[in-house]
Amino acid sequence: MKPASCQPVCYPYGPDPAQYGELWLPGDSAAGTVVIVHGGFWRARYDLSLGRPLAADLAGRGYAVWNLEYRRVGAGGGWPATFEDIAAGIDLLADLPVGTCRVAAIGHSAGGHLAAWAAGRARLEPGTPGAGPRVALTAVVAQAGVLALADCAREGVGGTAALDLMGGGPRDLPERYLLADPMAALPLTASVLCVHSRADEDVPFRYSDRYVQATVRAGGTAYLQETRGDHFTLIDPGSPDWQAVVDALPGLLGRDDGAEP
Repeated sequence: MKPASCQPVCYPYGPDPAQYGELWLPGDSAAGTVVIVHGGFWRARYDLSLGRPLAADLAGRGYAVWNLEYRRVGAGGGWPATFEDIAAGIDLLADLPVGTCRVAAIGHSAGGHLAAWAAGRARLEPGTPGAGPRVALTAVVAQAGVLALADCAREGVGGTAALDLMGGGPRDLPERYLLADPMAALPLTASVLCVHSRADEDVPFRYSDRYVQATVRAGGTAYLQETRGDHFTLIDPGSPDWQAVVDALPGLLGRDDGAEP
């Protein structure tokens, strides 16, 4: 692993203090572009510092990495602001010194939800939050992703996290959930790798399992890789759970030197 050429450079994509990302560039030409979307149940007390260790690791492995911040619940986020930020942040890649032909997004927990949602933006009707992407995601890695948003709200996973994000539950706001829930946007054109541990006590393993099964039934491409750690070993660069993601990236980005997920 080589060191990144420099410290990350911040680029804003909007006027709010949370509307920015950190661009990490490798020492040599990039092997691909990766977007990191941090988790934290969409809440303001968690930020992109969760993604920095992963960004540094991937930049050292030759990837251009966009560690993305966004407005979260409690600091101007929620529906639709959080979704608009994810869309605008990814689209800014078109104006940055990175390749955008093949872009993978890696999202942990709530970030996995947002990454999968972003991969389905091309299906959105004009005028809806996130519609008309300038940069398409060609692959998604959902690390213990909250891939069943309506179920998260109904089951109280993360307490009131999904209710706070959406402004209510799926029974009262069905149209919003149809636009925001990855389960409602299948199949994607992007390949999706879900990595999840049955020992995860924060996000149920069944969310990833059901998402992959539903994707395959709908004719999409998705894989489930069971890991042996917990919810947080997935974002530990020294863990085997993170190494599983690193090993899968070349195949997801269409490089000949990588193994398929």
